[in-house]
Amino acid sequence: MEIKDKIELLRATLHEHNYNYYILDSPSISDFEFDQMLKSLLALEKAYPNYYDPNSPTQRVGGGVTKNFKTLKHRFPMYSLANTYSREDLTQWVRRVEKGLGHDNFDFTCELKYDGASISLTYENGTFLNGVTRGDGAQGDDVSLNLKTIPTIPLKLKGDYPDLFEIRGEIILPISGFNSMNEERIKFGEEPYMNPRNTASGSLKIQDSSIVAKRPLECLVYAIAGSNLGVASQIEALKKARDWGFKVPDNAILANTLEEVFEYLDYWDKNKRNLPYEIDGVVIKINQLIHQNELGYTSKAPRWAIAYKFEAEQAITKLLSVSYQVGRTGAITPVANLEPVLLSGTTVKRASLHNQDQIERLDLRIGDSVYVEKGGEIIPKIIAVDHLTRPLESFKIKFISHCPECNAELHREQGEAQHYCKNQGGCPPQIVGKIQHFISRKAMDIQGLGIETVVLLNENGLLNNIADLYELRLEDVMPLERMAEKSADNLIKGIIASKEKPFSKVLFGLGIRFVGETVAKKLVIAFGDIDSLMTAELNQLIAIDEIGDRIAESLIEFFSSTENLLLIHRLKLNGLKFKLNSPLNTSDLALSGKKFVISGVFETLSRAELKEKIEFNGGLVMSSISKKTDYIIGGNGMGPSKRFKAEKLGIPIINETSFFDLLSQ
Repeated sequence: MEIKDKIELLRATLHEHNYNYYILDSPSISDFEFDQMLKSLLALEKAYPNYYDPNSPTQRVGGGVTKNFKTLKHRFPMYSLANTYSREDLTQWVRRVEKGLGHDNFDFTCELKYDGASISLTYENGTFLNGVTRGDGAQGDDVSLNLKTIPTIPLKLKGDYPDLFEIRGEIILPISGFNSMNEERIKFGEEPYMNPRNTASGSLKIQDSSIVAKRPLECLVYAIAGSNLGVASQIEALKKARDWGFKVPDNAILANTLEEVFEYLDYWDKNKRNLPYEIDGVVIKINQLIHQNELGYTSKAPRWAIAYKFEAEQAITKLLSVSYQVGRTGAITPVANLEPVLLSGTTVKRASLHNQDQIERLDLRIGDSVYVEKGGEIIPKIIAVDHLTRPLESFKIKFISHCPECNAELHREQGEAQHYCKNQGGCPPQIVGKIQHFISRKAMDIQGLGIETVVLLNENGLLNNIADLYELRLEDVMPLERMAEKSADNLIKGIIASKEKPFSKVLFGLGIRFVGETVAKKLVIAFGDIDSLMTAELNQLIAIDEIGDRIAESLIEFFSSTENLLLIHRLKLNGLKFKLNSPLNTSDLALSGKKFVISGVFETLSRAELKEKIEFNGGLVMSSISKKTDYIIGGNGMGPSKRFKAEKLGIPIINETSFFDLLSQ
């Protein structure tokens, strides 16, 4: 047998044994035999490096070092899930689904919500291509080298897999493995890890993959994403994933009714402690993929799925003091400093108090015994006070009157819950916060510039607002502590590259209150350039779809500030884009003022791409059909209720070809 054939046979055999052991839990050879076979393959690969394969079973051993995890975009966004803690909310969600589809002829899948780190794995022609963390949903960190060490992530697939697809999963640390790791740490006098979720998440960013290889991590998959997947439902997708070689727990069910969903919730609420890994709830999805496509997404979450969270764990501890934080908008948030207490596997020392109203509602006093829980099992909050154990000498908490950072007087507008520091240009947390927002991924996405560097530049007097970024020079940055020549060079290059970002990104980056990504895009399409927007009056602003008095007044206030106008002038001089890369007169845009509803699945564009094209060309995308709708773009699987309503109102239904004809006109 030739060397190449021998190597390929060893690889195929080891892949198969790996699958039998970790996926089927049915080993067909001993650990010793497996190790001997792996050693033989390692020796051959070392002797014949020309037969290198990045997905060889030997890659499970690790050993590669990643100093900087590069950022990769997800081909399909990784959305978050809407959460609920009540059955009433779940029932309301089902009603919204029925309204969206126009019928109640659908099933549910119920799956456990694994408590770990979300990951997206890409496979091409049955071979592992890369693995990326969730990140901000649009892009994340490439942690492929570390993921290859996890035995339940197949490097080669089996069966009838698609040519190219992404599969989503959760990297978890089983409870038994977590306990073993902690026993080892305690044995050597080290601090034990706090909980499996954080340990699993932290493992993905370890620079040395050989360390990751020693940790008993697992990957449990829950969804596939791509085109031409060859499946029609979520339950079928889970079965296919098993067939391809992924680890998919067999506790997901197909539920025909909401009552069956409730039975599933009851069962796992009582039996979750019997699982080998941690969960924090159940995910309910509409089963048929055609229905999922019909329902679509909000800006943050799918409309066809919801996470039911089990009741949060509570603990009682003592309130030691209250401190105050200043956000980038100047909002003041009181923070409770607590006597440390263990809650859901994490030591909690602080909890948010939100605002003065909550402090007064709780009748909170220093020294009180308080009940703490994690909202969504993430952010700790005080939910009640044990008044029976209140000390005799106690005093009410008086909300501060001046900013804790710059000592400016605080303001609370009528109808507002928050207090605000208005000293935007002289309050350090606001300065740093605004710059951090401006450089973030969803705004200017400046590479080579993180929060620590922003603070460093600010403390050295080089960075007091976002316009200062574009006046930084290499010789200014180089002398700073911890700033090597290459880092400084990358920083300057990243700032220069950001000048190519479109107007909508710049507008969002300005950090105008209530102006998020979507609103920024609508304003750019409506006005075309910053000068038209700055001089717009209230009635012009509120005439734009989804922009009400609150957003309009915030814009007028922002542009009435001399300081903000000067900032924009400096950014203009430095070459940032403040015009739409289209005709500036929005009435000249192909779809100007036209309102569209998108329904169904399309061949050449995704729904997100279709929406982007409509908005870029001056149109508006609506979530439901009304008399104001100009067109419905209908694809495969368009809901009958939408078709009926469109015909009743006389609204034309066009396909992709007709839509492109509209654009060309």
